[in-house]
Amino acid sequence: MISQLTIFLPSVVLGIMLFFSFVVAPITFKSLKEENARIFIRKIFPYYYNVNLVICLFAILCFIFIQNYSLNFYLISSITILFGISNFILMPLINKFRDSNENKKFKNLHMMSVIINFIQIIFLILIIF
Repeated sequence: MISQLTIFLPSVVLGIMLFFSFVVAPITFKSLKEENARIFIRKIFPYYYNVNLVICLFAILCFIFIQNYSLNFYLISSITILFGISNFILMPLINKFRDSNENKKFKNLHMMSVIINFIQIIFLILIIF
């Protein structure tokens, strides 16, 4: 049963990521005025990162419990670290540069966060399939 969680939990994270990327974020910016969309996104992103971080940590614990240190273990570990970096380092910097109108720095870090998100999705697909 625990070995099934090593596939189920990454599948949940992938579902959350795809839903957030292709439903929540686009609808937010299409439905709300820019100022309100920014407020909403700033409030929801920490939850997005923290929920995925916790689920990934549980997946890591499952791998450790069954003593499976395969490529999938290292992929989920990398995904987890990237969620931590995104939440605790990138997001505060992105918000800081957005607030201070440092648009070039904002765009670069935002692009980095998008690339990280894309890499995480690829890693999750590799784990699941």
